[in-house]
Amino acid sequence: MRYADAPAAGWYPDPEHSARLRWWDGFDWSDIKRAPPSEAELIAAEENREFFENAQGANPMPTQAAPTTGGYNRQEAQQLIAEVRDVARQEVDRAAEEFSQRATNAVRSVSPLISDYTSQIAKWIRRAIIIAIVLLVAYFVFQVVAQASFFTWLGDRVDNITDPDESGLSTFSSVLVAITPA
Repeated sequence: MRYADAPAAGWYPDPEHSARLRWWDGFDWSDIKRAPPSEAELIAAEENREFFENAQGANPMPTQAAPTTGGYNRQEAQQLIAEVRDVARQEVDRAAEEFSQRATNAVRSVSPLISDYTSQIAKWIRRAIIIAIVLLVAYFVFQVVAQASFFTWLGDRVDNITDPDESGLSTFSSVLVAITPA
């Protein structure tokens, strides 16, 4: 609606609730609402209007000419509506295209971050697996060496106990001879 076609600012029936009035500021509905005027308010408004009319009659004020609307016939109004719809569709299409481009750019900028962090995580996991394998192999080697040296030491001890010394007695036999009473 054009400004010239809009009703003057004032109190009008609220389009959302017919039991109250709402202030029309000349362009759009405001949030100011009120109950319809009482009889006393209507009488006071009528008296004020008569007073101002009488006062203007004694001292007339120059009046401005009301703007002419030029009016539209049905065909012109339909054409105007169609043009507004076309412009609105073009604006919606432009906004959708811009949103689509922004979304695509956002996805493109986030994807490298995801792949960068994923590859870094994969590197750390590979490193952890390699370290775990090296430690496991070291553990097994240690176990083999430790067991071999333990068994070698144990074998030497057993050999020392059972092998005969220069006297012809084994260490075990000499221990028994020394313990037994003669």
